[in-house]
Amino acid sequence: MSTSLHTGPDGTAPDASGTETGGDGRAGSKRDRKKYESRPLSRKFLGMQHWQMISGLLVLYDILAVNLSYFLALWIRFDCTYSRIGRTYMNAWLSFAGFYTVVCLLVFWLLRLYKSVWRFASFNELSRVLLSSVITGAFHVVGITFMYRRMPIAYYCIGIFLQTGMVLGVRFSYRFILLMKSKKGSPRGRVMIIGAGAAGQMILREIQAAREIQDKVCCIIDDNPNKWNRFVNDVPVVGGRDHILAAVEKYKIDKILLAIPSATAEQKRDILDICKETECELKSLPGMYQLVTGKVSLSHMQNVSVEDLLGREPIRADMEEVFNFLNGKTVLVTGGGGSIGSELCRQIAAHNPKCLIIFDVYENNAYSIQLELKEKYPALHLETLIGSVRDSRRMFEIMDRFRPDVVYHAAAHKHVPLMEDSPCEAIKNNAIGTYKTAYAAMVHGCQRFVLVSTDKAVNPTNIMGASKRLCEMIIQSFDAKIKAGKADEIPQLFTHVGIENADKDGTGNVFRNIKTEFVAVRFGNVLGSNGSVIPIFRKQIEKGGPVTVTHPDIIRYFMTIPEAVSLVLLAGTYARGGEIFVLDMGSPVKIVTLARNLIRLSGYVPDKDIKIEYSGLRPGEKLYEEKLMAEEGLRKTDNDLIHIGCPIPFDTDVFLSKLEALMLAAYSNKANIFELVEDMVSTYHHSPALENQLPPVPKEKKHMNDDV
Repeated sequence: MSTSLHTGPDGTAPDASGTETGGDGRAGSKRDRKKYESRPLSRKFLGMQHWQMISGLLVLYDILAVNLSYFLALWIRFDCTYSRIGRTYMNAWLSFAGFYTVVCLLVFWLLRLYKSVWRFASFNELSRVLLSSVITGAFHVVGITFMYRRMPIAYYCIGIFLQTGMVLGVRFSYRFILLMKSKKGSPRGRVMIIGAGAAGQMILREIQAAREIQDKVCCIIDDNPNKWNRFVNDVPVVGGRDHILAAVEKYKIDKILLAIPSATAEQKRDILDICKETECELKSLPGMYQLVTGKVSLSHMQNVSVEDLLGREPIRADMEEVFNFLNGKTVLVTGGGGSIGSELCRQIAAHNPKCLIIFDVYENNAYSIQLELKEKYPALHLETLIGSVRDSRRMFEIMDRFRPDVVYHAAAHKHVPLMEDSPCEAIKNNAIGTYKTAYAAMVHGCQRFVLVSTDKAVNPTNIMGASKRLCEMIIQSFDAKIKAGKADEIPQLFTHVGIENADKDGTGNVFRNIKTEFVAVRFGNVLGSNGSVIPIFRKQIEKGGPVTVTHPDIIRYFMTIPEAVSLVLLAGTYARGGEIFVLDMGSPVKIVTLARNLIRLSGYVPDKDIKIEYSGLRPGEKLYEEKLMAEEGLRKTDNDLIHIGCPIPFDTDVFLSKLEALMLAAYSNKANIFELVEDMVSTYHHSPALENQLPPVPKEKKHMNDDV
């Protein structure tokens, strides 16, 4: 039994099972199907499809048009007076009309002029109509001349011209009527496009062609003076970036589309700095990739993110070298469910490790990244394990079972104010957890151990930063002992005696030929990570404000998650032992400026639509973060934006001897934990009494637009 497949009244089509689907492929409801089935004659008449009826009418029209055009040509040739047309000319036209009509219909049919969807007619349809006119015009000249008589030259020329216009006009008039209909009414949005290049022109054509898009492109901005005062698809190029504000006011623009995928981060930031003063909605084409692959369309325009305003090119790491190092290796990622850890897992999984082990104490995050990687890389040998880095027995079990070649240690407590209230937890998880994980990795043959650190470890004023500095000192101590051939002098820390004792037989053989290389990676705040300031600001803006900033002068370095992960992976490749890798994160950004920019990018006016309030520095919080301590110094790597800090010398024996007391104090939740940490980290100064102070801000100026 055959099934007739045809479109419904709204352009949808039933699938093979008879279920009507919409444009997105979803099955229609029973009510929709009944509605469709109840109107079977809306698209059929006497057994013909709708398009067949239209084609039949076009055939009748063409029969009239091709003959009328040459009659009118004869009439015009003789001064638009019928009585002056010679009888021989009239008889020749009448006698040739039947032959000519049949040939025209055959040519039109061969060139598919009766099967095109004329509502979407384009240059392809135009070229086929013109070709049909050339062919039929040539036949008319030759046929009527040799079969009957030579006609006036004006008859041939005017006839071909009129036939082309009549055949073309009726077909393109349908699209023209639909276009005019779509233009009726005021547009929903008035748009400015920045960039008159290839990407900008593609976006412009899509807006103008799409019926469902009611926006109107009013003007184009381009920095090339050669394009100024000229038109692209009837839209004027009004000037460069200096004309943006004036053009927005003149054309009443409410939406700006940045379509310069080749622009550098700094150029994009400069343009957006101007645009964000306009209160317009901003969207941007992400990059050159969309232009190269042809994926330039409105669907690829994204809301301008605050990252675009940072004005720094992303890190371009030589990832081929990194992944050659990881290929075929067993890799363990602690904290693998977190923002940094999960991105590490994604990038490692994409480059053929022998085995990837996700280790996290929080099962929801671990399960989420496990599902993602299993779906994307079904052939990947993936292990997802739950546990705490503070549990030395668990760490020994995992290291003994899998013998990882590389460990990326991203597990840590990172929230500064929370750790100030629970300092012993910061020490247990960050410092002691790092120590136990590093020790287990060392005695089980790990090649590289990479610690994920933070710029808060530099001259720390909070316990979180101090605990991360302790982590750096731990891996530097491990590295120094291993290079000196004294790995057996590294004390093993645990609060119980168990199976994880490394030197079980007491011979010390386990400490011979240890070659583990320990390094740390230090970077600033990660945009989009758990607990970062941007998501917090977005939620506050969605609620209508206020946006809370701790201090008007507080500044931070920022980087993206992919950049942070690239640096962590590079550390594993460049490591020779004991280094602290540091990313050149460009210029620091004032948090209040970040907040104002985000408010503007959301379409609001700071301090008018959304208030900014200052809450004061939280316990342990600094006005600014430092990338390196003054005494550390820097060495360059092959990547100009990645540096190596020279280790600060300290007495490793004294440091290691104090760790057990620190551990016991933390597990006993002793109140003097701050003093013990200060004794071990010379650059740490805990002074909570000074950190909650906020410079006096006059009440009448507290919400004023004091942009910085």
